[in-house]
Amino acid sequence: MTPIPAMPAAVPPQVRTLPLTSDAKLMAAAQKLEATFLSEMLKSAGFDAARGAFGGGEGEDSFASFLRDAQAENLVSAGGIGLAESLFDAMKARANA
Repeated sequence: MTPIPAMPAAVPPQVRTLPLTSDAKLMAAAQKLEATFLSEMLKSAGFDAARGAFGGGEGEDSFASFLRDAQAENLVSAGGIGLAESLFDAMKARANA
């Protein structure tokens, strides 16, 4: 039997975090607001309802919101519905005033 060689200890890469610009912070906030809005719209549309004979239960009810939030965030990262851009423009105009 051949022994499995030991893996070298993982050395974390030197990651330098760059400070976010004010525009990047505003866009991140706008995208978060759009994701929250889309999550509520998905909830209203019934995308978290149990499906089939094996669906439902307390576990599904507890974690359905996490799935819905992840779906909303994926929608936003894929381009969303344009709400983030409108929110960004409004927040930027307000910040510059």
